[in-house]
Amino acid sequence: MHIPPFDNSNKPIVDIESSHTPYTYFNIVKLKKGQAFTYQTPGYETCIAPATGSIDVEVEGEHYTGIGKRILNVWDGEPEAVYVPSGAKAEFICISERAEIFIAGAKYDKILDPFAVRANEIDMIQYGSDDTKTHRKIKHILGIKYHSKVGRLLVSELYTVGAGGWSGFPSHKHDTDQLPNETNHNEVYNFRFKPDHGFGMQLLHPEGDAIGKAFHIVDGSTFAFNAGYHPCVVAPGYEMYYFTILGGQSQRSLVQSFQPEHAYQVETIPGIKDMIAKFK
Repeated sequence: MHIPPFDNSNKPIVDIESSHTPYTYFNIVKLKKGQAFTYQTPGYETCIAPATGSIDVEVEGEHYTGIGKRILNVWDGEPEAVYVPSGAKAEFICISERAEIFIAGAKYDKILDPFAVRANEIDMIQYGSDDTKTHRKIKHILGIKYHSKVGRLLVSELYTVGAGGWSGFPSHKHDTDQLPNETNHNEVYNFRFKPDHGFGMQLLHPEGDAIGKAFHIVDGSTFAFNAGYHPCVVAPGYEMYYFTILGGQSQRSLVQSFQPEHAYQVETIPGIKDMIAKFK
């Protein structure tokens, strides 16, 4: 489901108990200096991650100051975040001139402990190549290093390296719990482009269908899906970023199933096996 950019007035873009992607939650909050935002998501753990700007965060009496260092855009430095346990009351206050904050969530009932993720704690990996048109960088905000501290939520930032190229290839899916071969994870993306008038295409190809669908994505597009193979591509001359939320049905670790016709290309893309392992 493609959700074109719109003024969401700080209300969830993908709410809890969504009929389309019930295992995920997504909100974008925009604040000016001194403004505050408070929320609770019963039955969903969340992650507060500024796209730009800086905030102070309080989670059930725990305080985290100066979260977020980027000023210009999502290319302007490393991400930071705060993990919020399921159903906990969280409040953040904008301490920069302006801030745009992503809130990512996954369905999970158990109550864990909040914690902050600082820029020097981000787990990064770069893989692919210019020759294979798959060169990209992934910054894991809540990746495998926090496996014991998070329930079902995976949060990352994905960047194409250079202008143009493919991401999410070879085509893969994760819509069926059939361990150990595949897990059922809902997924939500929010796209940004550099320059911001850039664009791309998100493909969605249900298993068994001869032809999939293509969606024209622009700066600020949100894409939420619960099934199908889903590679995407950015037009030549532009860089692409997407904030990625994964929520698992039965476990946090992601196991992808590659489209049989294209699975052999896992062997042709440098570093892709290391990338796959970072989601487990």
